Amino acid sequence: MNKRIGTLSAIVVSLALSSSVMAATVLKLGHIAESTNPYGQGADKFAELVKQKSNGDIEIKVFPSSSLGTQKELIEGLIYGTVDMTLTGTAELGTFQPQMAIFDMPFLFKDRAHAFKALDTVGMELAKPLEAKGLKMLGYMENGIRHMTNNSRPIKSPADMKGLKIRVMNNPVYVEMMKSLGASPTPMSLAELYSGMQAGVVDGQENPAAHIYTKRFYEVQKYASLTGHAYAAEPFLISMSTWKKLKPEQQAIIQSAATEAIAWQRQLAEAKDTEFWDSIKKTGKMEVIAVDRKPFMEATESVYKQLAKKVGQENIDKIKALEK
Repeated sequence: MNKRIGTLSAIVVSLALSSSVMAATVLKLGHIAESTNPYGQGADKFAELVKQKSNGDIEIKVFPSSSLGTQKELIEGLIYGTVDMTLTGTAELGTFQPQMAIFDMPFLFKDRAHAFKALDTVGMELAKPLEAKGLKMLGYMENGIRHMTNNSRPIKSPADMKGLKIRVMNNPVYVEMMKSLGASPTPMSLAELYSGMQAGVVDGQENPAAHIYTKRFYEVQKYASLTGHAYAAEPFLISMSTWKKLKPEQQAIIQSAATEAIAWQRQLAEAKDTEFWDSIKKTGKMEVIAVDRKPFMEATESVYKQLAKKVGQENIDKIKALEK
């Protein structure tokens, strides 16, 4: 009899453990950055906060370095429900919702404070139509301030960019921006960029210091020019199909953790920016060049004339009004 009771107890414990395991909700979060990138660290911070806030009821598994695919593939994964969450670029997101490309317009923001204010208001408004396409915006982390690098010659003015093959994201804003500066825009995924520069498929690229350092672009590029031509926000998305499967209390935890992680990551990104440039200079492999940004601003004014209708002049006006 005791043996039977013992067996039954073991079965009950086993079922309880199985139930506990089954009760945990596991979500996959994919992005293309290295784990050491500030928004890669932001993803890990979010996972940590979700675990804390849900008492282990929700587990976020983070897949960095394009291990679940390119930005386009990750966004499509959210739409089709094969990936739960992603951190992606506004440029790539603009191919799914054209008005989102407004945040890649050249020299749009006065400073980071202006960018945050615009993203947290206009950015959230513009993201609402994405829900009908299967994407829910949780907020915006930061990728950084974008600068030019190349392997041919120092870029000190737009004239120095003439004829250079510059890798860009597959987005009309970046294509037109490079054309306005006299360069030849060449769309390419970030995962292919290092080898593309190494093989001479492209002469250069433009990215924040975080990518230039953590992806070791300084090994295959001789010159970096501090053009600061665009601010790179990092939209934080969850699949609508995943969102709808979550209980209301789980949704609240996800949003709360995202909001907290975004605030934490923005501070980290700003603090790390100078550190990344210092580290790049210490390698001795890349010359970092300060430039007069005014000629670049003037040269790219045509981008606004060409794309104002696409991104919405009223949206540009709303963002400009937030400068003060």
